[in-house]
Amino acid sequence: MGGIVYWGLIRTAIMIVILWLSYEYFEEKFFWIIASIAIYLIIIQPIISQYKEFIRKNRNVINNSLCSQCKHFDETAVLCMKYDQHPTDEITPCDGIDWEPI
Repeated sequence: MGGIVYWGLIRTAIMIVILWLSYEYFEEKFFWIIASIAIYLIIIQPIISQYKEFIRKNRNVINNSLCSQCKHFDETAVLCMKYDQHPTDEITPCDGIDWEPI
């Protein structure tokens, strides 16, 4: 999840510079249309698709794993807060030893 935020911020910073430099090139009435389209296509759409991919990739861990029923599990980051590790389908950070129900 942190990668999604990081690259979203990088794309936003680059987009601000590009739009600022291109303001003189476009007429003012077209600039806002072009800026809106560019912001959606370069910043918002990739964030949405990366988030959907993150959810798809971690759906089984979030819904069907032992970790998802533990009080140390952070669903938004798919992270075991006690061991600071990301559980997967094959790896349970505590091997069920420190599992505590919600």
